[in-house]
Amino acid sequence: MEALKNIKAVIFDMDGTLIDTEKIYRLIWPITLKEMGLTMKEEHYMQMRSLGRPFAPIKMKEWYGQDFDYDGARARRKIKFENYIAEHGIQCKKGAIELLEFLHSRGIVTAIATATDMERAERYLEMTNLTGHFDKVISATMVKEGKPSPYVYEYACEQLGFKPDECLAVEDAPNGILSAYRAGCKVIMVPDQSQPDSETSARLTACVDSLDQIIDML
Repeated sequence: MEALKNIKAVIFDMDGTLIDTEKIYRLIWPITLKEMGLTMKEEHYMQMRSLGRPFAPIKMKEWYGQDFDYDGARARRKIKFENYIAEHGIQCKKGAIELLEFLHSRGIVTAIATATDMERAERYLEMTNLTGHFDKVISATMVKEGKPSPYVYEYACEQLGFKPDECLAVEDAPNGILSAYRAGCKVIMVPDQSQPDSETSARLTACVDSLDQIIDML
């Protein structure tokens, strides 16, 4: 694909893109809210994917009231998530290792731009045998606003030393895609919990079924 021939770095979202965790969040968020006497609609969960601070607390207070305890709910959700993966583990997504090995063989720099904090990001990468495959791991906690603001991708590009148009972002959800697009990166979507709508599709260079399909585009 001609648009990707000059790519010098590939920046990956983590949850739902590299590791198969979005399905766990999709299960656990409604359970957490139910324990608090609330109901999370499917459409609400779908809007929460990759939604960072300050947007996630604002959105949930719109849905559940201004006195909604976002920090408390998130803490509960974290505990349930950790209990789940302690029992069931987590896996990397199909084609992740193949794509990363290909990128390294071509001298293409790799990084992660995730909403997850560094401690958990590094632990999840270790659990999925992805540790050591990245030149940089960037957390949205390092910037003033998370996705869909562009800051985490702008910061990742700065840390890698490349212009945004020299970087390819790989994402699974609309909020992350919008973040990368706003930063000026080219974006490939690997859908996880949903397919792109027309608005999201307009921001994409490509949409593929699995990570390894990106190999033939570079």
